[in-house]
Amino acid sequence: MNDQITVCGHVATEPKHHRTASGLDITSFRLACQQRRYDQKQGTWVAQETNWYTVSAFRGLATAATESLVKGQRVIVLGRLRIRDWEQGERRGTSVDIEADHLGSDISWQPRAAAESSGASESSAEGSPAGPAVAGAPAAWAPAPPQDTPF
Repeated sequence: MNDQITVCGHVATEPKHHRTASGLDITSFRLACQQRRYDQKQGTWVAQETNWYTVSAFRGLATAATESLVKGQRVIVLGRLRIRDWEQGERRGTSVDIEADHLGSDISWQPRAAAESSGASESSAEGSPAGPAVAGAPAAWAPAPPQDTPF
């Protein structure tokens, strides 16, 4: 399978870096991607299921990930999806992995200090989008609710 995938989520474990006997740098971490939807009756965002991925980065990207990523950080991952069935004794399961081609911080959730240093027009609180609020938008920040396709 060579499916490209882009996901946004939180680094759920401290990134682990190691070097193979052949000198290949590898960094891996777990990524939690929680879906949310806006409940118009309650006027709040409601958490739904969380998808979990094991993300692996190689070579220079592995080194950069080790130096840049921390547990709890919100990130964007672009890479190749790998779904593998596994068996260990009596236990069986499915592993959903991403071999990262690109990793980056999701700055739409940046802390206030980062927004101020970047020159954003309005500073943001932790967990809030940088920039001005959209008129009529819910007070709590989250992705926009799904809309019908216009065609």
